[in-house]
Amino acid sequence: MPATAIDIGSNQIKVLSGKAGSKPVIEKVAAVANPIKVSYPHDDSQAEKLVQTVDKIFHDHKLDKTEVRLSLPEEIVSTKIINLPPLTDAELASAIDWQAEQHIPIPLNQLTLEYQVLYRPDKKVKDQPMRVMLVGSRRETVQLYTDVFTSLGIQPTVMETQIFSAIRALGFESTDPTTLMIDLGANNTQLAIIHQAELQLAVNKIGGGNLLTKAVQQGITNITEQQAEDYKKTYGLNPNQLEGKIQQAILPALNSIGQEVVKTWRYYNNNHSQQPVVRIVLTGGTAQMPGIIEYFTQLTGSEVLVASPFLPASGNIPEKDHQTFMVCMGLLMREK
Repeated sequence: MPATAIDIGSNQIKVLSGKAGSKPVIEKVAAVANPIKVSYPHDDSQAEKLVQTVDKIFHDHKLDKTEVRLSLPEEIVSTKIINLPPLTDAELASAIDWQAEQHIPIPLNQLTLEYQVLYRPDKKVKDQPMRVMLVGSRRETVQLYTDVFTSLGIQPTVMETQIFSAIRALGFESTDPTTLMIDLGANNTQLAIIHQAELQLAVNKIGGGNLLTKAVQQGITNITEQQAEDYKKTYGLNPNQLEGKIQQAILPALNSIGQEVVKTWRYYNNNHSQQPVVRIVLTGGTAQMPGIIEYFTQLTGSEVLVASPFLPASGNIPEKDHQTFMVCMGLLMREK
């Protein structure tokens, strides 16, 4: 089935188009600067700029509008995994609004809510809770976001939060070790812990690649934001480049992200001592920064890998920046 997957990030709008499925065939690739510099429009003016950009992308790359899959940025959703006593589907449906009020910081009259049972114990097993994932968002915000596409005659057939697309792209199997996925985006860092191919914990933290770029710009005099971005990408945490000045500028900002990673790591391991996190997988644009693997290895003492989102794919694979297409790959890999 041909499909077009779109991921609107703060810095870039990424697109993959081709044959969808567990082993996608990539036909068209696009990465275009985001004119509004945020992952979703906050007002009508930003929405109009985004409409014009998306329209141009579809026109320039001759993209099909029939099967369009859209990622929802984590900034506009709240994802919680909760434990409940074992309930039937009917019982859960009756109780879900009350649970949302307790766990999702959005009033019910403004809330769009979806939920999924991640685990329901066998009836023979006693004293074991079921796990349910809640995904809530503000109705008006999602409407403004989707209006960008409907105004162009595009009705997205799939709308999915970025974190689930990224997890799918990683292709976890039940035999894999418990893994902490760190998705280093432009403005946010998403953390997800996966055990036996099942999401156990999801956290979204403010701060990502743009925070590091600003740190470089502030630490090195008389350089532009673009020069700071180039320095970050080229030299990163390499202590032997530019007398280690780029590393010294980046480290304080990166440490603030690292502290959140360690907090999440320890919280999970303290509550799941029988299935602790033993591996980290990095993704997102900042995962390509020199020295980032060594940084998280030293921080956690754990094995650290960089994801390879195009491993199951064939066709027109982009030559570089594979990490930035992780969410698009996950959307394209989704089975209808």
